[in-house]
Amino acid sequence: MPNVVNVDFTPNPHAKKFQMSERLLQRERRQFNEPEQAKDDPLAAALFEIEGVVGAYYADRFVTVEKAKNLDWTEIEKQAKETLDAFDYSTLPEEDAAPALSPDSDIYARVTALLKERVMPALAADGGGLEPLGMEGKTLTVRYQGACGSCPSATRGTLQAIEMLLKHEVDPEIEVHPG
Repeated sequence: MPNVVNVDFTPNPHAKKFQMSERLLQRERRQFNEPEQAKDDPLAAALFEIEGVVGAYYADRFVTVEKAKNLDWTEIEKQAKETLDAFDYSTLPEEDAAPALSPDSDIYARVTALLKERVMPALAADGGGLEPLGMEGKTLTVRYQGACGSCPSATRGTLQAIEMLLKHEVDPEIEVHPG
């Protein structure tokens, strides 16, 4: 059974990344921004039972917990670690089948490939993620997940860095907007 091997700070002062000893998911990333969204996911529901937890995100070998801005981490981190260590991971919902890749255009395929290869691993290292929502013309819309979702630098510096990477590697006219 997976257990917590390390707790890391993230660039978001209201989110911490709990490194797990084993993989939780092979393909999916699961984001929950309120308890109602977690009703069918026992792991997220258990985390929302902790007073002060306002967000949960998990993928691969980590769980990111976001706390209310006005609360201290001490008790929340302790309870989150206890919850993660005691959780029965066999109760996690099955992952959806891998979606067939049918990009709308060659440029979108190149953009999503670059995001998966270079951007998403960097965000995951900080307890976050990114979901491409679509592309209209040369404007890409993305949604941040996990620690990135409410991080002040995500909507400024990180978004600009992603846009600059895509402009340099794919097309100089690409724009990136939060969704």
